[in-house]
Amino acid sequence: MAIKITGDALTIEDVVAVARHGEKIALDKGAVERIKTCRAMLEKKINAREIMYGVNTGIGEFSEVVLTPEQVEKFQTFLVYNHAAGIGDPCPVEQVRAAMLGRINVHAHGNSGCRPVITQTLCDMLNRGVTPMVCQKGSVGACGDLAPMSQIALVIIGEGEAYYKDERLPAQEAMKRAGIEILRFKARDGLAIINGSNLVTGMGCLMIYDTERWLKQAEIAAAMTLEALHANMRPYQGLLHELRGFKGAVTSARNIRQCIEGSDFLKGGKAKVQDAYSMRSTPQVIGAARDHLAHTRRQFEIELNGVGDNPIFVPEQDLCLTGANFQGSPISLPLDMVGAAICMVCVLSERRLNRLLNPALSVGLPAFLTKGAGMFSGLMLSQYTAGMMIVEQRILSVPGCVQSIPAAADQEDFVSMGMNTALKTEQILKNAYGILGIEFMAAAQALDFRDFKPGQGTRAAYEAIRKVVDYLDEDRPLYPDHNNIAALVTRCDILEAVEEKVGELGTSF
Repeated sequence: MAIKITGDALTIEDVVAVARHGEKIALDKGAVERIKTCRAMLEKKINAREIMYGVNTGIGEFSEVVLTPEQVEKFQTFLVYNHAAGIGDPCPVEQVRAAMLGRINVHAHGNSGCRPVITQTLCDMLNRGVTPMVCQKGSVGACGDLAPMSQIALVIIGEGEAYYKDERLPAQEAMKRAGIEILRFKARDGLAIINGSNLVTGMGCLMIYDTERWLKQAEIAAAMTLEALHANMRPYQGLLHELRGFKGAVTSARNIRQCIEGSDFLKGGKAKVQDAYSMRSTPQVIGAARDHLAHTRRQFEIELNGVGDNPIFVPEQDLCLTGANFQGSPISLPLDMVGAAICMVCVLSERRLNRLLNPALSVGLPAFLTKGAGMFSGLMLSQYTAGMMIVEQRILSVPGCVQSIPAAADQEDFVSMGMNTALKTEQILKNAYGILGIEFMAAAQALDFRDFKPGQGTRAAYEAIRKVVDYLDEDRPLYPDHNNIAALVTRCDILEAVEEKVGELGTSF
């Protein structure tokens, strides 16, 4: 059944379903009526020659320029032409689809003033698989994602380029093949498509979903390493974390215990009174990331279901409100910190990796997890690779939300730089798959040197790893293993194997 678009009920999971998995959508009847009512109010105001920003005035620094009635409709096309000024590689199809879904949901409130046919055309494009080609770079995340959203708007009028059935085509040809009518913009139509932070929102929704699943895998990797290092498991008792009260830490400790349950290691054996911070602080660190991610999820779902536009029309009160509801700061700030949180958890992962490889810290494991030390170097260089990616993450963790550069003759003198934040957070997450994958490789290798039966969850993880990375008996080129394990983590194969064995791991939202 198609997902109903009402304006106020989309979830991050809905975005993933539509953007990534092709779920169909349908505009709610109430939404259609609200869009019609708003358009009727707008046309009444246009006929009365009421001055409205972006309808019968220029935009930005030209907002004081009043357009003639003859210019009003043409202006919307020139507006989209002018703003389709991005650069760089195309965005992935799923990100553009997520942006389109978000924009449709904004229109569904009935406060944007476009014609209903504009919103329905966006719906048809999603349902029939026409995805505009959108350049990754160009948005400053204020006045919305103007450059990328303009490339979406171009396709509606048969210009620009689009993907259809995995083929990149001129927009007119893509729309023709999909059986979607080409439109011509009338008053307000173009600005109603482009004036919101919808691409950053769509990208963020996908990253929030993926980061939650990555954090679960970080807990699985931690569980494997803790077993391999004969950790003291008292720091993972639920009561300890409940006494402090952070929900993320409670969840993280429970997930790690769930993975280790059934291990012979839990039956006793020698353990230190206190382990190093990288071992006993894992629930607190991953838990902090979980708590921030839960906050970020709330912020993005507010944005996803809010009216991000300018101007905003309120038919019930016959009002045209101008402001800055396109401003990306409410989402760029938390998304910045998602990147920092991922980096923080990766630093913790690398420190546990170090304890697996360093014979002074590994509780009897061979140096660099190789039996042939000297002749062989084992996983020594894997740590180099993890370290390089962490340094890149640290560089990218510098906040983007404070990097405003004024634009439009200082009319737009503070911008969110939300697209910079989204792109760098995306790269931080890509690195995180490889960093965590290297810990998984080392933990599996370490468990091969132990003589106890691991927990049900950690055993399932071990078996999933061994499907793509063999035991390192003697040195071999490791780059295929690194790439294979990173892909395994990206696909969440380890998570799925563990949850099939021990049940679903907890979340913190």
